[in-house]
Amino acid sequence: MEKKIKACQSILDLIGNTPLVKLNQITQDLKGEFYAKMESFNPGHSAKDRIAAFIIEEAERKGILKEGSTIIETTSGNTGFSLAMVAIVKGYKCILAVSSKSSQDKIDMLRCMGAQVYVCPAHVSADDPRSYYEVAKRLHEETEDSIYINQYFNELNTEAHYRTTGPEIWEQTNGQITHLVACSGTGGTISGTARFLKEMNPEIRVIGVDAYGSVLKKYHETGKIDKNEIYPYRIEGLGKNLIPEATDFDMIDYFIKVTDRESAHTAREIAKKEGIFAGYTSGAVMQAVKQLHEQGEFTESSRVVIIFPDHGSRYMSKVYSDKWMEAQGFMDAVEESAQKKVEIIR
Repeated sequence: MEKKIKACQSILDLIGNTPLVKLNQITQDLKGEFYAKMESFNPGHSAKDRIAAFIIEEAERKGILKEGSTIIETTSGNTGFSLAMVAIVKGYKCILAVSSKSSQDKIDMLRCMGAQVYVCPAHVSADDPRSYYEVAKRLHEETEDSIYINQYFNELNTEAHYRTTGPEIWEQTNGQITHLVACSGTGGTISGTARFLKEMNPEIRVIGVDAYGSVLKKYHETGKIDKNEIYPYRIEGLGKNLIPEATDFDMIDYFIKVTDRESAHTAREIAKKEGIFAGYTSGAVMQAVKQLHEQGEFTESSRVVIIFPDHGSRYMSKVYSDKWMEAQGFMDAVEESAQKKVEIIR
């Protein structure tokens, strides 16, 4: 009998079941044990693969998507890449409204994946007709036989992580997890994962990471949006100037804010100390863990899972570019000289 070839039927079969990696050097002065959930091991290099495949397959099951349909979405880059990847495999068109804050690396990747990309100004209000929210809505209205994923207000965003990320972490830690620390943008990742974990053990602490310039932390504490808190910031895929319905605030114990500068340097530190080439948002969540340690959140018995959402290759023109870091004022003279280790032989 001929033996079957052991192969995935498509790239989509590789989504999920990402590894959990113990952090050793960057956490050596912290109390407890710390583990990174490596979402960059998804085929599209981010956690957004999970929601892209799940939402599209649900739409297919309900008969909303059919051959020749167009997928439209608002994205800071990662969801767009994941949707473009799924669209290629399944034979759909893909149109993306992207924030101008997204790195050029991400925008170039989207175009290479066959998506039609509209780059929209980042620092306008959510209801401004130029915002990527409103542009995506308009494109959906103008495009026949299209579906608007609308990840910020789509409960399937949360459901995807409830069904996959949460169970994976529970199994990988043998139920020993005491804390989940994750960034909150649309809120789907942290909310869905937390919902499953808290069903298994309500004592697990869930901490959301927010950016300065975002309204999420204060909204969680007061139930009100403070527009005075809204101002431009550089971290992608973290924080919001509106309240996403995909965020289940009841699942989050509290939020902690991080700065653009510290998050950028911590992303670089992860690479240098752990050999993990992590994205800007991973730097943000690791920075939050450092701050939580300073606040006395952890003990020696803490078992902390940190979600690293994506891969550093998407930020080569940003946090891993000395020129960009210098332009943002993130480098001082000592740091600049330490970076210049490349010698050109002529």
